[in-house]
Amino acid sequence: MKPENPSEPFKRAVGTAVRALSGEPELEVTFSAEPPALRGLKARLPLPSRNLAPSEVAVVRGAGDAYALRRAHHEDKVHDQFRPQSADAAAVFESAEQARVEAIGSIAMKGVADNLTAGLEQRLTQRGLAKARVKADVPIADVLGLMVREKLTGEPPPESVKYAVDLWRPFIEENAGKDLEKLGNTIRDQTAFAKLTRTILRDLKLSDEFDADEASDDSGEGENAENQEQNGEEQDSDSQSSEADMQESEGEEGDEDASEMRAEQTDDLSDAQEPEDGMKPQRPEQPFSHQDEWGYKVHTLLFDEEIEAQELCDPEELGRLRNFLDQQLQAMSGVVSRLANKLQRLLMAQQNRTWEFDIEEGMLDTSRLPRIIIDPMYPLSFKREKDMTFRDTVVTLLLDNSGSMRGRPIMVAAMCADILARTLERCAVKTEILGFTTRAWKGGQSREKWIADGKPPHPGRLNDLRHIIYKAADEPWRRARKSLGLMMREGLLKENIDGEALMWAHNRIVGRPEQRKILMVISDGAPVDDSTLSVNAGNYLERHLRRVIEEIEEKSSVELTAIGIGHDVTRYYRKAVTIVDAEQLGGAMTEQLIGLFHEEKGHEGHVRGAKRVAGPKHAPRRVAAH
Repeated sequence: MKPENPSEPFKRAVGTAVRALSGEPELEVTFSAEPPALRGLKARLPLPSRNLAPSEVAVVRGAGDAYALRRAHHEDKVHDQFRPQSADAAAVFESAEQARVEAIGSIAMKGVADNLTAGLEQRLTQRGLAKARVKADVPIADVLGLMVREKLTGEPPPESVKYAVDLWRPFIEENAGKDLEKLGNTIRDQTAFAKLTRTILRDLKLSDEFDADEASDDSGEGENAENQEQNGEEQDSDSQSSEADMQESEGEEGDEDASEMRAEQTDDLSDAQEPEDGMKPQRPEQPFSHQDEWGYKVHTLLFDEEIEAQELCDPEELGRLRNFLDQQLQAMSGVVSRLANKLQRLLMAQQNRTWEFDIEEGMLDTSRLPRIIIDPMYPLSFKREKDMTFRDTVVTLLLDNSGSMRGRPIMVAAMCADILARTLERCAVKTEILGFTTRAWKGGQSREKWIADGKPPHPGRLNDLRHIIYKAADEPWRRARKSLGLMMREGLLKENIDGEALMWAHNRIVGRPEQRKILMVISDGAPVDDSTLSVNAGNYLERHLRRVIEEIEEKSSVELTAIGIGHDVTRYYRKAVTIVDAEQLGGAMTEQLIGLFHEEKGHEGHVRGAKRVAGPKHAPRRVAAH
């Protein structure tokens, strides 16, 4: 009998402990090399090695204890009720709640506390906090989670990330120190804790600007409260869906008044000091619009540009940026490369030729000759080569180049785009890599022209677009490789107008001669441009994005898919996935492409199978792994 893997008893023990601590005897605990995750009654923990090093044991136990405490002391319904919509605020809110549930276990059980600390330290080290030396490299969500943990348990941050916490500590304590001190009284009350966390978000200027419920809780003051009150007079109190529709379909006069008020308040916006290049713009997450009739216009197209990457940077600097990207690629985990190889095997398998056997004419099948020797009456057997059905394909990667992608997210996006471009090129799949941002903060020359024109009301989009071509579809990777380094350039990333960028990318790919066209969008937030939103309705850009997506999904042959980084894009796109950490981007991109090509292969296999044999009506379209 084959000897048992030494790690198997440890896995069973951890699984039993996790189920006991969570109070969920039906909780399914698995171990995998994929990122740890908790989904319903399924927990995926890090895969331990055979030698079971003590540090590794603590990390696996820590991940299991964290998920168990989440199941035991967390209510999704309460969490969703108070969770902010904007990506930055939601990340802080999530980090604080995880610190709360872990603190409950840490206070009650010393061993659990040690495990959680080990898992926390490894998780934060992988995110780069141990190497951070400036505030911009440290996510405030991670720091606030550590400070909440410190207030609830009395445990200081792990020594390896203490410097990163100290970069943010003066700012957080100055603005939210008093409310942080109150958290200890609400550790067992998730609702009270969530409300206090929302107060801390407001202290730190991270609260949702368009959260009507929050405005109501704050005694109904402010513009949001006024809008909610006005909508309340018109809506049907017995229907939540009707309420949402009424809020989204305010009269044009109301929108005009609000736009004029915002324009008056921002008359001097263009004269204000510009933020530093690469600074994160505010990303309000606005209510979704379902208006059937809407208008979208652009004040001027004079200052928009579609430009190749090498034109934005001199060759010497571009070479340095590419060398930096190559260094990051060398240190990158092999997960993306393994998934890319899996995608390559899948594509090559679909392109391989096959043979038809036992036919009456063609090439002589020599493998059947022994049958003729045994039985001379047996007829000769022939074979014929045939091609597998594989549609000529082009893939476009449209990357968000906004300021909030600055740092690790844009670096990971550049690395993944580079690897996938090489992989798809080896499989004869054309790949185009595009980026979108604006030329300036606060409107640029478009806003200056609007002011010179007398500030006409409702000007529409009011900023200078910059659409960047990093790699054209017909351009080989070796010629475009330097251009991808441009994403590392400080100051490139500004604001984002997703709707027009999506139209641009779609118009480029739809004119291609390939039979199959795939457009993948990678973004970490909703459309935001301060200049445009200051003089138009608050959901002006988001409404336009929704309409563009609907047009492509309903009327175009282009297959549209999206990946959101810390932002729920499933509200907009039918085929979409949301990831929490930029490190998951490579896996998400390749898995999305693998899924699309599996669908194609599965469909063809199903059709061919139907010709040979009449199977069940809903037979599964399963494809063997390569």
